[in-house]
Parts: sequence; structure tokens; C-alpha cells
Amino acid sequence: MVTLNPEQSAQLLESIKCTRTYWVVLIALATGMRRGEVLALRWKNVDLDRGTLRVVQSLEQTKVGLRFKDTKSRKVRAIVLPAYAVEELRRLKREQAEELLAVGVRQTADTLTYCRADGEPLQPRSLTQQFMKLRDTVKGLPRIRYHDTRHTHATQLLADGVHPNVAQERLGHSTITTTMDLYSHVTDTMQADAAARLDLAFQNAKSRLKDQG
Repeated sequence: MVTLNPEQSAQLLESIKCTRTYWVVLIALATGMRRGEVLALRWKNVDLDRGTLRVVQSLEQTKVGLRFKDTKSRKVRAIVLPAYAVEELRRLKREQAEELLAVGVRQTADTLTYCRADGEPLQPRSLTQQFMKLRDTVKGLPRIRYHDTRHTHATQLLADGVHPNVAQERLGHSTITTTMDLYSHVTDTMQADAAARLDLAFQNAKSRLKDQG
């Protein structure tokens, strides 16, 4: 598992901002959604006024073509968006409406937030290939896979002290055990940090008692 720190995430987004792939990377880093979930996200499931979205379906590539299916957990989940993602999605919606109109397609609530220039869904493998090509153009970053944007989201949440239950809900894991097992390396670091904080508090308390005596 390879992840990015916040500075590297910002560098990646800035470096690919003029590409179509920027949008799916932005959504993944901001929400932790899986590749198929991002590609199945429709505007009717995005509430920009409230800054939330609902993960309802996933897009799957099969031998006979693309199909929409239930999420991995078979449950709909809600995710609160960071402010920067809300503003960028507003821009995406405006630009996409103009792009679709140019080819005679009207943007509706059922339109996918990320799609081909003609409004049709993008093949998941195509997204992976596009991402890998762009990744190799950004100097100084680890060689992450597209799926690692999801791991990056989770790692940054936990490293910032967000409760694992919240991370579980955002990621759509069926149990908290899955989250804790996947990101034990982060929680181990958090344990060490917690122990250091406790020690500092204890040492400070001892010093105050000594001064009072």
C-alpha cells in the first residue's frame, strides 16, 4: 500500500488540473470512494448546497460490457465533502454542461459526474490507464495506483485523529475490523503518539507538584 501525504496530494492535483482525469482523482482523494463508485456517481446523488454526496452504485466492467451494480457493501452511504471539493464540483458541473451541450447532449440529474465527452460512462480500465500515464509525468511522487487514492484518503483521516468509525463509514467498510486491519500501520503510530502525549502530561503534572512542594 502506497499513500500520499497532504502536500503530495496537493501536488498531484495541481499537476493534473488541466486534464479530465483531475476530477476523478479529486473526488477519490476527497471521499475515499472506490473507482467504480466514482464512475457511477450521478449529479442527483450530489448535494452541493449541503456539501454531501450519496454513494448508491458502482460501475463494473464485464466481458459483455459495462453494468451498474450495488456498492460492495450493498448499502447506500452518505459522505460529507470538504469545502474545496464542493467548489471544484460546482466548476465541474458548469464546465460539463457546456461540453455536453456542444455535442447536443443536455445535462440532467441522471448525468454521471464523470463521463466521456458524449455523456456515456467511462470504462474503469481506461481510467486506470489514464491515471498511470499522468502519474508518471509528476516528478517526486511515489508510484501510486489509482486505488491508492482511496488508501490515501483513509490514511490522512486517521493520521489527523479522525475516529476510525468515521473512516469506516466514509470508506463503506462492512465492519470497523476491516478498517482497523487495513490501516493498522496508521493506528500503531497513533498509539505511540497517544502514549507520548500521556507521558508529557504526566511529566508536566509531576513538575507542577514538585514546584508546589
